Amino acid sequence: MLDFLKKTFSAINSAKPKNKIISKEVLEDMLLEADVDYSIVEEIIYYLPPNDMVKRDDLKRVMLTYFLYPKQEEKNAIPFVELILGVNGAGKTTTIAKLANLYKNNGKKVMLGACDTFRAGAVEQLKLWANKINIPIVFSAQGHDPAAVAYDTISSAIAKKIDNVLIDTAGRLQNKKNLANELEKIVRISSKAMQSAPHRKILVLDGTQGTAGFSQAKAFNEIIKLDGVIITKLDGTPKGGALFSIARELELPILYIGTGEKQDDILEFRAQDFVDSILESIFE
Repeated sequence: MLDFLKKTFSAINSAKPKNKIISKEVLEDMLLEADVDYSIVEEIIYYLPPNDMVKRDDLKRVMLTYFLYPKQEEKNAIPFVELILGVNGAGKTTTIAKLANLYKNNGKKVMLGACDTFRAGAVEQLKLWANKINIPIVFSAQGHDPAAVAYDTISSAIAKKIDNVLIDTAGRLQNKKNLANELEKIVRISSKAMQSAPHRKILVLDGTQGTAGFSQAKAFNEIIKLDGVIITKLDGTPKGGALFSIARELELPILYIGTGEKQDDILEFRAQDFVDSILESIFE
């Protein structure tokens, strides 16, 4: 069972009957307590066999269908360039540090690009993380052109034979049009530094927002076609059931889960493990 979801499991168990018999009505209450969207709950129940009692294997089969969106195969590009997006407060900068640390621990040479030159302190925050995990970072002064920083980062990574590049971006500008223009420019200039870069565009979503994060995610997906999402802060919320809705609504793979505040607190998302943990909470 995935321990970081214990608040979600507590929410599910709060709706469990004393006789522990799981009817469809009971299942509905449990899933709603875990912040599974009502339309998804109704859909799950619809696709179960017609008898009222719910069997574990039937529920597992239905639940796994929500996570069928395939992860993009990592290209053999060196460096492999990832653009990390997300609104301020979602844990974007910390997530970049966690990913960098994960890649480094897997024997990769990693470089960061501090392209969030809009928010005061964003560059300094990323520099602190880079120093802590001892990896190089390319940065400039606040207000500098972020696309130029992306270009310099990728060019430097090519020259130094870096394996993975992680590029931070602004989470919020004055309006959506400004944000769209900036992100589109970063992508365009990145491809000038290296053809086909960035190779993967990842959105960081705050798990404590549950289904409320959809509008943010859809806005980013409209601006720049995303390749996957990372969910943060799931250890501090009973809203783990929102992962069903996130995968379904965005039609994107969930790549990683943030499980705490330390640099090692990141876990590759595996649908089988997630669904098995939810089922264990429901049936045992």
